Amino acid sequence: MFDKVLIANRGEIALRIIRTCRDLGVRTVAVYSTPDADARFVHAADEAVHIGPGAPTRSYLNIPNIIGAALRTGAQAIHPGYGFLSEDPYFAEICADAGITFIGPPPDVMENVGDKATARRLMTAAGLPLLPGTTEPVDSAEAAEEIAREIGYPVIIKAAAGGGGRGITVVHRPEDLKEAYVTTRAGAQAVFKNSAVYLERYLPVARHIEIQVLCDDFGGAVHLGERDCSVQRRHQKLVEESPAPGLPPKVREQLGAAAVAGARAVGYRGAGTVEFLLETDPATDHAFWFMEMNARIQVEHPVTELVTGVDLIAEQLRVAAGRPLTVRQEDIEIRGHALECRINAEDPDRGFAPTPGLLENYRAPGGPWVRVDTDYVPGSRVSPYYDSMIGKLIVWGPDRATALDRTLRALEEFDVSGPGVRTTIPLHQEILRHPEFRRGGVPTDFLSRHFSL
Repeated sequence: MFDKVLIANRGEIALRIIRTCRDLGVRTVAVYSTPDADARFVHAADEAVHIGPGAPTRSYLNIPNIIGAALRTGAQAIHPGYGFLSEDPYFAEICADAGITFIGPPPDVMENVGDKATARRLMTAAGLPLLPGTTEPVDSAEAAEEIAREIGYPVIIKAAAGGGGRGITVVHRPEDLKEAYVTTRAGAQAVFKNSAVYLERYLPVARHIEIQVLCDDFGGAVHLGERDCSVQRRHQKLVEESPAPGLPPKVREQLGAAAVAGARAVGYRGAGTVEFLLETDPATDHAFWFMEMNARIQVEHPVTELVTGVDLIAEQLRVAAGRPLTVRQEDIEIRGHALECRINAEDPDRGFAPTPGLLENYRAPGGPWVRVDTDYVPGSRVSPYYDSMIGKLIVWGPDRATALDRTLRALEEFDVSGPGVRTTIPLHQEILRHPEFRRGGVPTDFLSRHFSL
């Protein structure tokens, strides 16, 4: 195992990684920007290095400063968390050149799964079902129009290098396609520095199901069940749960097998997530299609940990250190039900506008089977520089009904307030009380239909 790991991230995920490292006897190095100088994760690490001012490009995305911090402190490995540099193959290559282990998949694998068009091609070869569409980038608006006519409307245009719900445009009418194609490419170039896009048939009503996988360098590859991430606003997840409600055992097995086959096909190593769209029409017998693969730990990984008892960060560290997985497929048992609510400093009544500011009050819920992953304390400031997520509420119950009721109880205990600060807590309470959500199996249009969001 490593002696010392640098965490190239901030906030709750940095603190989360530090805690597992401590459990494993691994020393940690935090890197931090000027606004984060007094953050919990900075004080929790064994060492901390200032890497720049608030702007991410000058701190958490500043590769020379991060590599320099690792070399100065003698860190043998870098854990990127999620976001920032977590899916940047260039960063992983620089780590290797500097003699530092990148805790994640190899750069070429990351590049292949990060390019959505390439990933679709590889998954097709591995036998995973795909929605009608392209496995190569579409090079012109005219070609896009022809492909759309062949596969039928509505279609979705996706940035090949996209992720996190960005770089996506849904087109319902032929007359809107050309403009959508041009603007999506321009946006992809601006955000991802890659203008390549591909097309696929769009399912207006579907469920978003993802499978957590773990792979090592010794042929070990397992899945840890599925998460239902269908409660979304504009492709941004708000509520996640495991297992997916109402999923027949046969379909659950098929999804898991497909995810492992896909991970093996691309030579994956570490923790990753294979995402699928699941048909909601019972007549289709729960048909599903591969959507994309994320080459990192997910924001919603705690729900999988609560129902399996597997520390996913620990497995990442062991695999990166050259050790085999500690679990086999027959060891994985799903117990009970878990939900996660993302507590964001956003105002749903104003289009989810971020509401940064000082948290005069911060009191997290507690009690049996309640977990809160956060880096905030009373007096913390929600920075305008970074993601607006204050924390994640994760709750377990022996069954879904109990988990729902416990989550509502925990949401009522939350006290997050300050001048101008608004949160998604009231919206989560409305969602969890809604009859359709309580029945289970809501599709991705749930929020738009019932909350006009």
